[in-house]
This record gives sequence, C-alpha cells and structure tokens, in this order.
Amino acid sequence: MSSQAEHKRAHGGPQAAAEPLMAVEGLMVFYENALAVNDLSLTVPAGQMVGVIGSNSAGKTTLLNTLSGLILDQRIKELRRGGERITVLGRVLYQGEDISDLPAYRRARRGIVLCRERHPVFPDSSVVENLRIAAHLVDRARMRQGMELAFELFPNLARLRRKKAGFLSGGEQQMLAIAMALMVGPRLLLLDEPLLGLSPAMQKQLVEAIGQVRRQTGVTIVIAEQFARPILPLIDFAYVIENGMLTLTGTGAELMDNPEIKSAYFGV
Repeated sequence: MSSQAEHKRAHGGPQAAAEPLMAVEGLMVFYENALAVNDLSLTVPAGQMVGVIGSNSAGKTTLLNTLSGLILDQRIKELRRGGERITVLGRVLYQGEDISDLPAYRRARRGIVLCRERHPVFPDSSVVENLRIAAHLVDRARMRQGMELAFELFPNLARLRRKKAGFLSGGEQQMLAIAMALMVGPRLLLLDEPLLGLSPAMQKQLVEAIGQVRRQTGVTIVIAEQFARPILPLIDFAYVIENGMLTLTGTGAELMDNPEIKSAYFGV
C-alpha cells in the first residue's frame, strides 16, 4: 500500500470542511517493548461516521481503548499487579481540549462511550435490566427516552425485553450492547468490531441498525472493523491500519473500489 506520508497529503479533502469532535496526534502505544500503535494521527469530524479498518492485531482495539480512556485503567491495573508495562505517547483531543490524561469515567460523562468487542452484557439480567444498569448516570426521564429509542432502533430487543441477556443470540447481544451505550446519550460512540462472529444475515441486520442509529440520533461514530465490506457504504471516511500504522485513507466509496482493499478485506 502507499506510504503514510502520501496518505497524510491525500487526507484533508473529505474532512477538512467539518469541525473535528476528536483528534489523535502522533499516538504511540507500547505493551512492554511491543509497539501496538505507531505514530497514528486521525480526526473525527462531528456528525460523521469514521471507520478504522484492519485485520486482527492491527491495533484497532488499542486505538479505541485509548480514545475512550480505558487504556489508562488498564495501565493502572497492570502496574498494581506487576504485569506488563503500558506506555502511551501522543495526544488525544476532544472538542479542542487535550484529554490524554482524562480517566475513562470522566470521558464517559463528557459523552465519549465505548461499546467493546464481543458484546459484554450482564447475562443474568434481562434486556430491560441491562438497559437500566447502563443508564445509571442519567435521570428517569432520560432513561425512559433512552429505553424507547432502544426498542425503536432494535425491535428484536422490544420483543425480548424480559429475556435474560445470556440467552440472547450473539447478534441480539450485540444489539443490546449498542443500545446500552446509547442509554447515556453519547456525543461520540466508539464501536469495536460489532460484526465479529456474526452470520452474514445478522451482520446485514446490525449494519442497517447502526445506520439508523446515526440517522435518528446524529451521534458521531467511530467504528473499528475487520469485515470492511458491510460497513464501508455507511462510512464517510476511513483509516486502514496495519501493524499499528496508518497505511491508507479514503472515503467509504473510494475504499470500496480500491483493489488493495478488495484483496485484503473482501477476499477477492
């Protein structure tokens, strides 16, 4: 693929007109001596859907954990138990403010919400109970509004509202995880591999739901995925990363027509 410098020069056109809600500057993340993210810079314009495309171990989850602040919690836990040393360099800007040292819970209160991979839900609690747990930071009126929106966006969840989350299918659990993230009314929604492990039919259903989330709420979305084909039609702009490095950028339409992307991520 092209060099990172070439992509930085090519970048700027599609996103230059939009005001960035979040920006990353020169991000580097080390796990001990292993480099997980290497000098990565990107911008997330307000109101857009930005994709982060990459294979397994490309650095997608590390990037989203850094944007959400979860990497700081992980670093503290590893330090306390004498585990691997995590080092984070570079800056994360949110609404123009440097939040690199802001804890995850404070970022969540500022509207930055992460929906982690493999749909982490409370398996022994019902769908409704999961949504209520997720809404613990908001008042009753907003909780009720969030519940109504969740069942409107995900009709399957309305039908299964009394069912324990542990008995839902993988796709239904992923819908619930996204609905839980929406309960707090995020300004920036981070989706980490929402299509992982789902059947093609369920992937299609979930992609349609994510598109509806954006249309109805106007929330800014960063979606990290290995399965590029289903999500590229939704994406305004995408970053392709390999081994933690930026290798390619472009609009969703541009990447859909890129032979390198087709070969690497479409299997053609």
